[in-house]
Amino acid sequence: MCYLRHLMSETQEPHDREAQSRTRDPAGSSGGGGRRSGLGLRWILLIYVVLPLAGVMAVAGYLILQTWERNVEQRMQSDLEMVARAVRLPLSHAMEREREGGIEQALQAALSTDSVYSAYAFDMEGERIASAGGPAFSGELGTEDRDMVSELAAEGRRAGEFGEIGDRRVYSYFLPLSDSRNRASGLLQLTRREQDFRDDRARARRVGIIGFVTATLVMALLVLVGQYGAMERHFRNLIAGMRRVAGGDAGHRLVPAGPAEIASISESFNEMLDSIQNAEREIERNRLARIAMEQRLRMQEKLAAVGQLAAGVAHELGTPLGTVSGAAQRGLRGLPGDSPQAATLEKIRHEVHRMEVIIRQLLDFSHSRELRIRTVRPEKLAASAVSAVREEAGRHGAELEIAGPGDPPEIQADPIALEQVLVNLLRNAVQSSPGVRVSLGWEAGGDGFTFIIEDDGPGIPDDIRPRLFEPFFTTKNVGSGTGLGLAVVHGIIDDHGGHVRIRAGESGGTRVEVFLPREPAPTTGSDPS
Repeated sequence: MCYLRHLMSETQEPHDREAQSRTRDPAGSSGGGGRRSGLGLRWILLIYVVLPLAGVMAVAGYLILQTWERNVEQRMQSDLEMVARAVRLPLSHAMEREREGGIEQALQAALSTDSVYSAYAFDMEGERIASAGGPAFSGELGTEDRDMVSELAAEGRRAGEFGEIGDRRVYSYFLPLSDSRNRASGLLQLTRREQDFRDDRARARRVGIIGFVTATLVMALLVLVGQYGAMERHFRNLIAGMRRVAGGDAGHRLVPAGPAEIASISESFNEMLDSIQNAEREIERNRLARIAMEQRLRMQEKLAAVGQLAAGVAHELGTPLGTVSGAAQRGLRGLPGDSPQAATLEKIRHEVHRMEVIIRQLLDFSHSRELRIRTVRPEKLAASAVSAVREEAGRHGAELEIAGPGDPPEIQADPIALEQVLVNLLRNAVQSSPGVRVSLGWEAGGDGFTFIIEDDGPGIPDDIRPRLFEPFFTTKNVGSGTGLGLAVVHGIIDDHGGHVRIRAGESGGTRVEVFLPREPAPTTGSDPS
């Protein structure tokens, strides 16, 4: 009963001081720090979102649990108080009539509920009258304890506190008793095991911990599922597309999907790829144009050097050949036509004439004459060129035809030079193979006019096509050509500001396209490919 000495300093029912002394600080939550580099988005969300939320929930849950425990403890104390009030009246009557059996019966009635561990009745002097349940007091109460009990009974004050009875920790509730004339007659003490309070608190804590863990797991699961559905799967598609492009599939493009920010990344990535491809195509076009320009410049340099050489050779050979031809002609005057000497002189004259033709070609190649541009009807120019080559075509068994559409537009060109171009190209086609069929046609476009010479011969091998415009390059037998025909063609068309393109024809032969601009302007540009 030593614990009763504290009751006199309280004017109201005390709370559970033991429970308050045993409150614990919340467990320290682990920091959300750690290495940021290398962490995936899900781990970042767990560390920087879920863990802080879990910490807040833990603190809030701890405070709620403390309040809940106090409420449970107060409810258990209230239950004990209600029992005490229920047995107060019969116990007071029994004590007033000094019925020991009634006192025992009232105390036993208090024990009928599981919430009461023991019950004791005291008189006004603090002496124990009766007890029920639990261990009985050993020995008599001390003078100080009896005085405290008698004061509680005399003042009619209720009190409750944790203490010990025997070897058990209990919570005791004291309720004053009064007789029929409302005079203080004693004191009722009901006790409840402290273990009951601990068990209830433990159950509340288990429920709170289970609820906290479940809520944290559910929250983490929802965050991860939401993160995957809203971001991660779109980022995975984004990364897969980037790896595909990095693997060499430059034409692959990302499909914008997901949140606006991720879709914007996909669109920006696609725009970057388009810009890179456009830049690469522009670089490739510039490279090819530079290569073509270098080839044309080399060709021009080569043609210029060969032209100077040809002019010198033609000048040096022209006069001697003229002398030889004149001497042979004079020698034929005094000889019979069927004599061996006459045949020899005729052969000399023939070979001298062939050499003069070669010299004339050299002069045509070496001298860049001024063009005399005028309006020309292309169909008349084509007919004149075919007529000039028809006899030679007959000797080779070739067939010539004009295949251009009727009523072509007029063109601006030097008719003599352009006719020479067509004649040279037709002769090359006729001489390509016996019995070849050659067609001369044309096409009119918005930016110029194109003559087309096509044959059904064996065609030109790809390995020699780039050399066709080189001076003195020929595929004919020795003595059958000088290799200057296409070089002359190149020079004339280049002076007109056009270009020549040689490629395989639809019938397997050779197709030569001679392009003339609508307004002639001196440029370079022949393409044997």
